[in-house]
Amino acid sequence: MNFLPVLRNLVSSYQAFDRYSAPHIKSLGLTMTQFEVIATLGNQLPMSCKQLGEKTLVTKGTLTGVLERLEAKGLIHRQVNTEDARSQLIGLTPSGQTLFEKVFPEHLQYLNEAFKKLAPDELKQLDKSLKLLRDIF
Repeated sequence: MNFLPVLRNLVSSYQAFDRYSAPHIKSLGLTMTQFEVIATLGNQLPMSCKQLGEKTLVTKGTLTGVLERLEAKGLIHRQVNTEDARSQLIGLTPSGQTLFEKVFPEHLQYLNEAFKKLAPDELKQLDKSLKLLRDIF
């Protein structure tokens, strides 16, 4: 079981990323999940809840509550899906798009401060290794 150290490093790396990223997201007035939804919907056509869940990796139960709160804040809107009347399409309101245009680049810049510590070839190798690991599963 020589993969256990890799597994431990993977989990601890994600936890360290979360500890680094989450406080900044919170300082922007959002939860991590709200940020994920806004970042996914930004500059995109409205999408179904299923598509949004797949792109954000947020469970349906969690997504429902997050969407309700974002809708109450006037950041997203729902419309009937003309291709499938059983589902709704979710998109950003003008206020949501304005928020996206503020918080998304700001958070990317914040993350860049950490990622710029890696050389370009290290970043490329890390990306390749993570894709390989994902594909294995």
